[in-house]
Amino acid sequence: MKKIVVLGAGLVGKAIAVDLSKHFDVTTVDVNHTSLEKLKSYSNIKTLLTDLSEEGELQRVVKDFDLVIGCLPGYMGYKIVQQSILASKNIIDISFFREDPFELDELAKKHNVTAIIDAGVAPGMGNIILGYYNAQMEISSYKCYGGGLPFKREWPFEYKAVFSPMDVLEEYTRPARYMLNGELVVREALSEAEINHFEPIGSLEAWNTDGLRTLIDTMKIPNMIEKTLRYPGTVKYIKVLRETGFFSENPVLVNGEQVRPIDVTTKLLFPVWELKKDEEDYTMLRVIIKGKEDGVDKKVTYNLFDRYDKETETTSMARTTGYTCNAIANLFINGEIEHKGICPPEYISVDKKNFDFILNYLIERGVGFDITEE
Repeated sequence: MKKIVVLGAGLVGKAIAVDLSKHFDVTTVDVNHTSLEKLKSYSNIKTLLTDLSEEGELQRVVKDFDLVIGCLPGYMGYKIVQQSILASKNIIDISFFREDPFELDELAKKHNVTAIIDAGVAPGMGNIILGYYNAQMEISSYKCYGGGLPFKREWPFEYKAVFSPMDVLEEYTRPARYMLNGELVVREALSEAEINHFEPIGSLEAWNTDGLRTLIDTMKIPNMIEKTLRYPGTVKYIKVLRETGFFSENPVLVNGEQVRPIDVTTKLLFPVWELKKDEEDYTMLRVIIKGKEDGVDKKVTYNLFDRYDKETETTSMARTTGYTCNAIANLFINGEIEHKGICPPEYISVDKKNFDFILNYLIERGVGFDITEE
Protein backbone atom coordinates (compact mmCIF):
# COMPACT_ATOMS: atom_id res chain seq x y z
CA MET A 1 0.00 0.00 0.00
CA LYS A 2 1.34 3.43 -0.97
CA LYS A 3 2.33 5.66 1.95
CA ILE A 4 1.18 9.29 1.88
CA VAL A 5 2.10 12.02 4.36
CA VAL A 6 -0.29 14.97 4.70
CA LEU A 7 1.40 18.09 6.06
CA GLY A 8 -1.19 20.05 8.00
CA ALA A 9 -4.28 18.92 9.90
CA GLY A 10 -6.49 21.96 9.46
CA LEU A 11 -9.98 21.89 7.97
CA VAL A 12 -8.73 20.97 4.48
CA GLY A 13 -5.85 18.77 5.60
CA LYS A 14 -8.21 16.68 7.72
CA ALA A 15 -10.64 16.16 4.82
CA ILE A 16 -7.77 15.14 2.55
CA ALA A 17 -6.40 12.64 5.07
CA VAL A 18 -9.78 11.05 5.82
CA ASP A 19 -10.61 10.61 2.14
CA LEU A 20 -7.18 9.21 1.17
CA SER A 21 -7.06 6.85 4.16
CA LYS A 22 -9.76 4.70 2.53
CA HIS A 23 -7.21 3.42 0.01
CA PHE A 24 -3.75 4.46 1.23
CA ASP A 25 -1.52 4.36 4.31
CA VAL A 26 -1.85 7.94 5.58
CA THR A 27 0.09 9.89 8.20
CA THR A 28 -0.84 13.47 9.11
CA VAL A 29 1.71 15.91 10.53
CA ASP A 30 0.98 19.13 12.41
CA VAL A 31 2.45 21.39 15.09
CA ASN A 32 -0.98 21.83 16.67
CA HIS A 33 -1.95 19.07 19.11
CA THR A 34 -5.63 20.07 19.05
CA SER A 35 -5.83 19.66 15.25
CA LEU A 36 -4.30 16.19 15.43
CA GLU A 37 -6.69 15.18 18.22
CA LYS A 38 -9.58 15.60 15.78
CA LEU A 39 -8.13 12.70 13.75
CA LYS A 40 -7.86 10.30 16.70
CA SER A 41 -11.22 8.71 15.92
CA TYR A 42 -9.84 7.56 12.55
CA SER A 43 -7.82 4.50 13.57
CA ASN A 44 -6.34 4.10 10.08
CA ILE A 45 -4.69 7.56 10.13
CA LYS A 46 -1.36 7.93 11.95
CA THR A 47 -0.48 11.32 13.43
CA LEU A 48 2.82 13.03 14.14
CA LEU A 49 3.26 16.15 16.29
CA THR A 50 6.23 18.20 15.10
CA ASP A 51 7.27 21.65 13.91
CA LEU A 52 8.05 21.49 10.19
CA SER A 53 9.51 25.00 10.23
CA GLU A 54 12.56 23.70 12.12
CA GLU A 55 15.68 23.22 10.02
CA GLY A 56 15.87 19.74 8.48
CA GLU A 57 12.64 18.53 10.09
CA LEU A 58 10.61 18.26 6.88
CA GLN A 59 13.22 16.15 5.10
CA ARG A 60 13.43 13.86 8.13
CA VAL A 61 9.64 13.45 8.27
CA VAL A 62 9.00 12.74 4.58
CA LYS A 63 11.88 10.34 3.87
CA ASP A 64 9.84 7.12 4.16
CA PHE A 65 6.78 8.22 2.17
CA ASP A 66 5.79 7.72 -1.47
CA LEU A 67 3.96 11.05 -1.79
CA VAL A 68 3.83 14.33 0.13
CA ILE A 69 0.70 16.50 0.25
CA GLY A 70 1.20 20.08 1.46
CA CYS A 71 -1.74 21.66 3.28
CA LEU A 72 0.08 24.38 5.19
CA PRO A 73 -0.48 28.17 5.06
CA GLY A 74 0.81 30.08 2.05
CA TYR A 75 3.71 31.71 3.91
CA MET A 76 5.17 28.20 4.42
CA GLY A 77 4.20 26.75 1.04
CA TYR A 78 7.20 27.65 -1.10
CA LYS A 79 9.72 26.34 1.41
CA ILE A 80 7.72 23.14 1.94
CA VAL A 81 7.74 22.45 -1.81
CA GLN A 82 11.42 23.31 -2.03
CA GLN A 83 12.38 21.06 0.89
CA SER A 84 10.31 18.16 -0.49
CA ILE A 85 12.13 18.50 -3.80
CA LEU A 86 15.51 18.50 -2.02
CA ALA A 87 14.39 15.31 -0.29
CA SER A 88 13.61 13.87 -3.77
CA LYS A 89 9.95 13.43 -2.81
CA ASN A 90 7.02 14.06 -5.15
CA ILE A 91 4.61 16.61 -3.71
CA ILE A 92 1.09 17.91 -4.34
CA ASP A 93 0.58 21.30 -2.71
CA ILE A 94 -2.58 23.35 -2.11
CA SER A 95 -1.04 26.41 -0.42
CA PHE A 96 -1.47 29.85 -1.92
CA PHE A 97 2.16 30.97 -1.69
CA ARG A 98 3.18 34.30 -3.22
CA GLU A 99 6.48 33.17 -4.82
CA ASP A 100 6.79 32.04 -8.45
CA PRO A 101 6.68 28.21 -8.39
CA PHE A 102 8.59 27.95 -11.66
CA GLU A 103 11.68 29.19 -9.79
CA LEU A 104 11.80 25.58 -8.50
CA ASP A 105 11.31 23.92 -11.89
CA GLU A 106 14.98 23.29 -12.64
CA LEU A 107 15.60 22.00 -9.11
CA ALA A 108 12.64 19.61 -9.34
CA LYS A 109 13.82 18.23 -12.68
CA LYS A 110 17.33 17.78 -11.29
CA HIS A 111 15.89 15.66 -8.47
CA ASN A 112 13.49 13.82 -10.84
CA VAL A 113 10.54 15.15 -8.84
CA THR A 114 6.98 16.01 -9.84
CA ALA A 115 5.75 19.02 -7.84
CA ILE A 116 2.06 19.68 -8.50
CA ILE A 117 1.08 23.09 -7.14
CA ASP A 118 -2.21 24.98 -6.64
CA ALA A 119 -4.11 21.69 -6.52
CA GLY A 120 -7.26 23.11 -4.97
CA VAL A 121 -10.52 24.65 -6.16
CA ALA A 122 -9.51 28.24 -7.11
CA PRO A 123 -6.75 28.19 -8.11
CA GLY A 124 -6.96 24.54 -9.06
CA MET A 125 -10.23 23.41 -10.52
CA GLY A 126 -10.44 26.50 -12.70
CA ASN A 127 -7.00 25.65 -14.12
CA ILE A 128 -8.09 22.08 -14.76
CA ILE A 129 -11.19 23.16 -16.70
CA LEU A 130 -9.22 25.70 -18.73
CA GLY A 131 -6.40 23.25 -19.47
CA TYR A 132 -8.86 20.77 -20.93
CA TYR A 133 -10.71 23.26 -23.15
CA ASN A 134 -7.50 24.95 -24.26
CA ALA A 135 -6.57 21.66 -25.90
CA GLN A 136 -9.98 21.45 -27.62
CA MET A 137 -10.58 24.99 -28.91
CA GLU A 138 -9.07 28.40 -29.58
CA ILE A 139 -9.89 30.39 -26.45
CA SER A 140 -10.23 34.16 -26.46
CA SER A 141 -11.56 34.71 -22.94
CA TYR A 142 -11.40 33.00 -19.52
CA LYS A 143 -13.16 34.28 -16.41
CA CYS A 144 -13.12 32.56 -13.03
CA TYR A 145 -15.20 33.59 -10.01
CA GLY A 146 -14.69 31.70 -6.75
CA GLY A 147 -15.26 31.99 -3.04
CA GLY A 148 -16.20 30.25 0.16
CA LEU A 149 -18.74 31.85 2.51
CA PRO A 150 -20.91 31.08 5.55
CA PHE A 151 -24.64 30.73 4.99
CA LYS A 152 -25.26 32.87 8.07
CA ARG A 153 -24.49 36.54 7.37
CA GLU A 154 -23.28 37.79 10.73
CA TRP A 155 -22.38 41.43 11.40
CA PRO A 156 -19.84 42.99 11.06
CA PHE A 157 -17.91 40.87 8.54
CA GLU A 158 -20.48 38.44 7.08
CA TYR A 159 -17.50 36.15 6.58
CA LYS A 160 -15.74 33.15 8.14
CA ALA A 161 -12.28 31.87 7.17
CA VAL A 162 -12.81 28.45 5.60
CA PHE A 163 -9.08 28.07 4.89
CA SER A 164 -5.89 29.57 6.36
CA PRO A 165 -6.81 33.06 7.67
CA MET A 166 -3.36 34.38 6.75
CA ASP A 167 -4.06 33.40 3.14
CA VAL A 168 -7.36 35.29 3.31
CA LEU A 169 -5.44 38.46 4.17
CA GLU A 170 -3.14 37.79 1.19
CA GLU A 171 -6.19 38.05 -1.07
CA TYR A 172 -6.80 41.55 0.29
CA THR A 173 -3.24 42.79 -0.18
CA ARG A 174 -1.41 40.88 -2.95
CA PRO A 175 -1.49 42.78 -6.29
CA ALA A 176 -3.79 41.09 -8.82
CA ARG A 177 -2.50 40.17 -12.29
CA TYR A 178 -4.70 39.50 -15.27
CA MET A 179 -4.54 39.47 -19.06
CA LEU A 180 -6.39 42.09 -21.11
CA ASN A 181 -6.16 42.04 -24.92
CA GLY A 182 -2.91 40.12 -24.73
CA GLU A 183 -1.25 42.47 -22.23
CA LEU A 184 -0.43 41.76 -18.59
CA VAL A 185 -2.28 44.14 -16.27
CA VAL A 186 -1.51 44.60 -12.58
CA ARG A 187 -4.12 46.12 -10.28
CA GLU A 188 -4.38 46.36 -6.52
CA ALA A 189 -6.36 43.67 -4.75
CA LEU A 190 -10.05 44.54 -4.18
CA SER A 191 -10.12 46.58 -7.41
CA GLU A 192 -12.77 46.60 -10.15
CA ALA A 193 -15.55 45.25 -7.94
CA GLU A 194 -18.76 44.04 -9.58
CA ILE A 195 -22.03 42.48 -8.44
CA ASN A 196 -23.26 39.29 -10.13
CA HIS A 197 -26.09 36.83 -9.50
CA PHE A 198 -25.24 33.32 -8.33
CA GLU A 199 -27.88 30.67 -7.81
CA PRO A 200 -29.12 29.72 -5.27
CA ILE A 201 -27.56 32.46 -3.09
CA GLY A 202 -28.34 35.65 -5.03
CA SER A 203 -26.10 38.69 -5.44
CA LEU A 204 -22.41 38.39 -4.59
CA GLU A 205 -19.59 40.91 -4.91
CA ALA A 206 -16.50 39.98 -6.94
CA TRP A 207 -13.14 41.74 -7.12
CA ASN A 208 -9.67 41.20 -8.56
CA THR A 209 -7.38 38.74 -6.81
CA ASP A 210 -4.13 37.15 -7.94
CA GLY A 211 -5.71 33.79 -8.72
CA LEU A 212 -4.53 33.29 -12.30
CA ARG A 213 -1.12 32.30 -10.98
CA THR A 214 0.61 29.90 -13.40
CA LEU A 215 -1.98 30.47 -16.14
CA ILE A 216 -0.25 33.76 -16.98
CA ASP A 217 2.82 31.80 -18.08
CA THR A 218 1.29 28.57 -19.36
CA MET A 219 -1.73 29.81 -21.33
CA LYS A 220 -1.46 32.07 -24.39
CA ILE A 221 -4.99 33.45 -24.04
CA PRO A 222 -5.55 37.19 -24.63
CA ASN A 223 -8.15 37.74 -21.90
CA MET A 224 -7.98 36.00 -18.52
CA ILE A 225 -9.17 37.18 -15.11
CA GLU A 226 -9.93 35.67 -11.70
CA LYS A 227 -12.09 37.27 -9.03
CA THR A 228 -12.95 36.37 -5.45
CA LEU A 229 -16.55 36.29 -4.20
CA ARG A 230 -17.93 37.78 -0.99
CA TYR A 231 -21.23 39.22 0.18
CA PRO A 232 -21.95 42.73 -1.19
CA GLY A 233 -20.33 45.53 0.79
CA THR A 234 -17.19 43.60 1.73
CA VAL A 235 -14.81 45.61 -0.47
CA LYS A 236 -15.67 48.88 1.24
CA TYR A 237 -14.89 47.89 4.81
CA ILE A 238 -11.84 45.74 3.94
CA LYS A 239 -10.39 48.68 2.01
CA VAL A 240 -10.88 50.88 5.10
CA LEU A 241 -8.84 48.40 7.17
CA ARG A 242 -6.17 48.04 4.51
CA GLU A 243 -5.76 51.75 3.77
CA THR A 244 -5.62 52.56 7.48
CA GLY A 245 -2.66 50.19 7.78
CA PHE A 246 -4.14 47.25 9.68
CA PHE A 247 -2.63 44.79 7.17
CA SER A 248 0.82 46.41 7.12
CA GLU A 249 3.88 44.29 7.89
CA ASN A 250 5.96 47.39 8.70
CA PRO A 251 6.45 47.72 12.48
CA VAL A 252 5.12 50.77 14.34
CA LEU A 253 6.19 51.99 17.77
CA VAL A 254 3.54 51.39 20.47
CA ASN A 255 4.42 52.16 24.11
CA GLY A 256 8.10 51.64 23.36
CA GLU A 257 7.56 48.32 21.56
CA GLN A 258 7.88 47.61 17.83
CA VAL A 259 4.62 46.00 16.70
CA ARG A 260 3.56 44.83 13.23
CA PRO A 261 -0.05 45.98 12.60
CA ILE A 262 -0.87 42.75 10.74
CA ASP A 263 0.00 40.70 13.84
CA VAL A 264 -2.48 42.70 15.92
CA THR A 265 -5.10 42.45 13.17
CA THR A 266 -4.78 38.68 12.93
CA LYS A 267 -5.11 38.30 16.70
CA LEU A 268 -8.34 40.32 16.60
CA LEU A 269 -9.85 38.95 13.39
CA PHE A 270 -9.11 35.23 13.47
CA PRO A 271 -11.32 34.39 16.49
CA VAL A 272 -14.17 36.36 14.90
CA TRP A 273 -13.65 34.58 11.55
CA GLU A 274 -13.53 31.07 13.01
CA LEU A 275 -16.41 28.79 12.02
CA LYS A 276 -18.49 27.79 15.01
CA LYS A 277 -19.30 24.12 15.55
CA ASP A 278 -21.90 22.95 13.00
CA GLU A 279 -21.85 26.34 11.27
CA GLU A 280 -22.44 25.67 7.57
CA ASP A 281 -20.48 27.11 4.68
CA TYR A 282 -20.73 26.90 0.91
CA THR A 283 -18.39 27.18 -2.06
CA MET A 284 -19.25 28.97 -5.29
CA LEU A 285 -17.21 28.60 -8.47
CA ARG A 286 -18.08 29.90 -11.93
CA VAL A 287 -15.80 29.42 -14.94
CA ILE A 288 -16.70 31.06 -18.26
CA ILE A 289 -14.70 30.18 -21.37
CA LYS A 290 -15.27 31.79 -24.77
CA GLY A 291 -13.61 31.09 -28.10
CA LYS A 292 -13.92 29.10 -31.30
CA GLU A 293 -14.10 25.38 -31.95
CA ASP A 294 -13.63 24.34 -35.55
CA GLY A 295 -14.18 27.97 -36.54
CA VAL A 296 -17.53 28.22 -34.72
CA ASP A 297 -18.12 30.53 -31.73
CA LYS A 298 -18.44 28.61 -28.47
CA LYS A 299 -19.12 29.54 -24.85
CA VAL A 300 -18.76 27.06 -22.01
CA THR A 301 -19.89 27.80 -18.44
CA TYR A 302 -19.16 25.65 -15.38
CA ASN A 303 -21.12 26.47 -12.23
CA LEU A 304 -20.39 24.80 -8.90
CA PHE A 305 -22.41 25.22 -5.74
CA ASP A 306 -21.34 22.97 -2.89
CA ARG A 307 -22.34 23.02 0.75
CA TYR A 308 -21.22 21.79 4.18
CA ASP A 309 -21.57 18.05 4.71
CA LYS A 310 -23.55 17.56 7.94
CA GLU A 311 -23.00 13.82 8.05
CA THR A 312 -19.19 14.02 8.03
CA GLU A 313 -18.98 17.55 9.49
CA THR A 314 -16.78 18.60 6.59
CA THR A 315 -16.73 22.17 5.35
CA SER A 316 -17.52 22.79 1.71
CA MET A 317 -14.15 24.47 1.14
CA ALA A 318 -12.44 21.38 2.54
CA ARG A 319 -14.53 19.16 0.26
CA THR A 320 -14.01 21.12 -2.95
CA THR A 321 -10.32 21.81 -2.34
CA GLY A 322 -9.46 18.50 -0.72
CA TYR A 323 -11.21 16.19 -3.18
CA THR A 324 -9.70 18.00 -6.16
CA CYS A 325 -6.28 17.48 -4.58
CA ASN A 326 -7.04 13.82 -3.90
CA ALA A 327 -8.25 13.17 -7.44
CA ILE A 328 -4.89 14.46 -8.64
CA ALA A 329 -3.10 12.33 -6.04
CA ASN A 330 -4.85 9.21 -7.32
CA LEU A 331 -3.93 10.05 -10.91
CA PHE A 332 -0.31 10.52 -9.91
CA ILE A 333 -0.09 7.30 -7.92
CA ASN A 334 -1.71 5.43 -10.81
CA GLY A 335 1.03 6.68 -13.13
CA GLU A 336 -1.19 9.00 -15.18
CA ILE A 337 0.94 12.11 -14.51
CA GLU A 338 4.49 11.75 -15.83
CA HIS A 339 5.53 15.40 -16.01
CA LYS A 340 8.74 16.18 -14.10
CA GLY A 341 9.39 19.56 -12.56
CA ILE A 342 6.75 22.08 -11.53
CA CYS A 343 3.38 20.81 -12.73
CA PRO A 344 0.40 23.20 -12.47
CA PRO A 345 -3.10 21.68 -12.72
CA GLU A 346 -3.66 22.87 -16.30
CA TYR A 347 -0.96 20.46 -17.50
CA ILE A 348 -2.81 17.47 -16.07
CA SER A 349 -6.21 17.98 -17.73
CA VAL A 350 -4.95 18.22 -21.30
CA ASP A 351 -5.51 14.44 -21.31
CA LYS A 352 -9.29 13.86 -21.48
CA LYS A 353 -8.99 10.71 -19.37
CA ASN A 354 -7.49 12.75 -16.55
CA PHE A 355 -10.10 15.48 -16.89
CA ASP A 356 -12.96 12.98 -16.79
CA PHE A 357 -11.40 11.16 -13.83
CA ILE A 358 -11.18 14.36 -11.76
CA LEU A 359 -14.79 15.35 -12.52
CA ASN A 360 -16.03 11.84 -11.71
CA TYR A 361 -13.98 11.71 -8.50
CA LEU A 362 -15.71 14.90 -7.35
CA ILE A 363 -19.16 13.70 -8.45
CA GLU A 364 -18.72 10.48 -6.46
CA ARG A 365 -18.23 12.65 -3.38
CA GLY A 366 -21.22 14.88 -4.09
CA VAL A 367 -19.32 17.76 -5.70
CA GLY A 368 -20.82 18.33 -9.15
CA PHE A 369 -20.81 21.04 -11.81
CA ASP A 370 -23.72 22.42 -13.81
CA ILE A 371 -22.25 22.67 -17.33
CA THR A 372 -23.73 24.63 -20.24
CA GLU A 373 -22.41 25.04 -23.78
CA GLU A 374 -23.64 27.67 -26.23
